[in-house]
Amino acid sequence: MTWLLIFYYYICSIKTIIVDIKQLNKSELQIMKYLWLLEKGFMKDIVEKFPEPRPAYTTISTLLKRMTDKQYIGFERLGRDKQYFPILKKNDYFTKQVNGMIQHFFNDSKAQFASFFTKNADLSMEELQELQELLKQKIANKKNT
Repeated sequence: MTWLLIFYYYICSIKTIIVDIKQLNKSELQIMKYLWLLEKGFMKDIVEKFPEPRPAYTTISTLLKRMTDKQYIGFERLGRDKQYFPILKKNDYFTKQVNGMIQHFFNDSKAQFASFFTKNADLSMEELQELQELLKQKIANKKNT
């Protein structure tokens, strides 16, 4: 579903999103993206995901400690090392971010948001057809309930 990836990156590129739940700063979000991808990882695994020049281990260590304290992530101690894992689920975070944006920027109207997105995202014909199929399925499910 390439349109969903486009949609995700489009939303993530918006700098100011006001929500009432945990708001990740840019560095925390980058680490969360790597942990969501890895599912579990040691600090070295996380640092290796960063492009060159990579941040210092001390910087990542500080961020991981802060994120653990905020309960965004957890860890399992394996000997002297800690294996980190996300507590904050990607879908939950993404849903809250989008809903917050819809509430604050689109008068709490999902239809206004969908209209804005489809007008301003340069979707290919294939992506539009995927979106159309999803809407047809959603309409059919609503009719059946």
